[in-house]
Amino acid sequence: MQKWLIACEFTGTIRDSLISKGIMATSCDLLDSLTEGPHYKGDCRDLIYSGEFTHMVAHPPCQFLANSGARWWSNRQQEQKDALALVQELMDCPIPHIAIENPIGKINSAIRKPDCIVQPWMFGEGFTKATCFWLKNLPALRPSHIVEGREPAVWKMGPSKKGELPRWAKRSKTYQGIADAITSQWGLKQLVPETFQGTHRD
Repeated sequence: MQKWLIACEFTGTIRDSLISKGIMATSCDLLDSLTEGPHYKGDCRDLIYSGEFTHMVAHPPCQFLANSGARWWSNRQQEQKDALALVQELMDCPIPHIAIENPIGKINSAIRKPDCIVQPWMFGEGFTKATCFWLKNLPALRPSHIVEGREPAVWKMGPSKKGELPRWAKRSKTYQGIADAITSQWGLKQLVPETFQGTHRD
């Protein structure tokens, strides 16, 4: 039986998509979950060695890793080193099926290149936001619903109004179309070795 850990994530988007299809899933973050559902508030390293999870999608903080912040890297070398160490630990943990999600950035050169890069417009959302996945025993995500629109919504996102999610939280939220593709392509389909071409395996 599958049991998913959605690590470093508090919006519940992927977790709730999985649960809607009858798949067991728990999110984990230092923040409370924005939506009702199974959630562990704390360090994901409290859970990744428990042996109870078959799948993990992890969103390690990208503040010191994404190319968008490269101009500050020289003054944040220790923070970047710590961030990369967390990424490597997540990649190496004993969960059988793993996807690490992050923007294009330092992981590509310091650890390895991603196994696939997707855009929201490949999954029914008319926006651009390059999202990288580093995979272990999972196939690359395939476009499920290509739509018109190449609007860089994140760049044009204005300040949050009172009562809304802060801008940084909106930027990090997984698009629903990508979450549903994760559910349908990794959660609902039986994965066989032939589907892992181009992805990292133990």
